[in-house]
Amino acid sequence: MKRLPAKKYIDTLKYYKANVSADEGVYPFYSSFKITKKCGMRCPFCNVWKEKTPDLETEDIFRIMDNLAESSTFVLCYEGGEPFMRKDIEEIMKHGYDMPYYTSVVTNGLLVDSDIMDRCYKYLDFLHMSIDEGHDNMYLYEKLHEFKKRWDITFVVQVVVPYEYLPALEEKVRRIYEAKAKVCIMPACHLDDTDDMYPDPDEFRNEVLRLRKKYPRTIVTASYFLYSINRPHSCTTASIIIDPDGTIYYPCRTLGEKEVNLLETPLVDYLVSDDAKKRRQMMKACERDCGWYQYFAVSFSSLRMLGMEVRDVSRRLI
Repeated sequence: MKRLPAKKYIDTLKYYKANVSADEGVYPFYSSFKITKKCGMRCPFCNVWKEKTPDLETEDIFRIMDNLAESSTFVLCYEGGEPFMRKDIEEIMKHGYDMPYYTSVVTNGLLVDSDIMDRCYKYLDFLHMSIDEGHDNMYLYEKLHEFKKRWDITFVVQVVVPYEYLPALEEKVRRIYEAKAKVCIMPACHLDDTDDMYPDPDEFRNEVLRLRKKYPRTIVTASYFLYSINRPHSCTTASIIIDPDGTIYYPCRTLGEKEVNLLETPLVDYLVSDDAKKRRQMMKACERDCGWYQYFAVSFSSLRMLGMEVRDVSRRLI
């Protein structure tokens, strides 16, 4: 994992203190950039592949990444759709690796046997691969040991759990444990225009906690998420989602409103605007309880970012 400039850690602590002082996630630490909605899969719990938002040109992708570099973003994750379906993905990742934030990608693994992932992984700090029944790629569990040897990077399996597959979760965790990889487990939250496959949150939490004890140092699902899922008004805007056209869903993707384009507006300016303040209040008043992992896992009062805590950030200060 690369080392960020000392100024970035100092600024991040300042943003953290500002959020705590305001008692809300004014400044996001985690930015999910859906750089394309093209995807080779049709997961029943996902609605991204049903949308037709066009992709930006490479230079415009760079402009947004530069915009994020001037913000509180501490981790930028390339998502989709399937990010590796972009022909310029290597250029994008090269550009991102020079930015003052950590970079990650979420892939469905369909292109794992092409050379594109072998060329790109060196420009990432984390590689997340979704492997579960919904993605219809369970055969990739046979390759976990190969992946660990193949890529010198923090490798995390993402498992989305519909209610009917909760009993099958342990077998996946066991195989990941034996491969000495990590797993981030999340429920199949119910999005608009998708099948409702959301598991009972208490049953989900209890099973993940049980498996965490049985398979130590394997499950990286955020504790904040497990203990706050579906607790009223516990999600925050400490993370944001950017659509392929450069617009951001604010306060969250579940509410589905996009009011600002990062090609035109600096993110740090928008976050302190009256409109952003009003929209954060919308999140606080939301009764939907969608269980979307990202909005619960990244808390404005915590710097737990992909396993990095406040004490780890402090050690890095020069």
